[in-house]
Amino acid sequence: MRIEAYNQVSSLYQAKSIKRPASAANTAYVSDRVQISSLGKDFQTAKAAVAQASDIREDITAPIKEKINNGTYSVDTGSFAEKLLAKYEELR
Repeated sequence: MRIEAYNQVSSLYQAKSIKRPASAANTAYVSDRVQISSLGKDFQTAKAAVAQASDIREDITAPIKEKINNGTYSVDTGSFAEKLLAKYEELR
């Protein structure tokens, strides 16, 4: 490719650049606005509530932790196997 051809093409594109009128610089500034819908506000409220909530439900995990520490926690192997196979079938 010839460099002169590139310069000619480049000069054509530069000639068509958008010129802004001088009066646009003198106009008053217009501020931008953002409006959040009521649904968006509800999502924000729900997101804040979830962020404040604990990831661990102590009311459920505390008794299990206590049983584990006491050595009295036992797992029903039949129930565990059924749930494991049901999950396997669900993913299949």
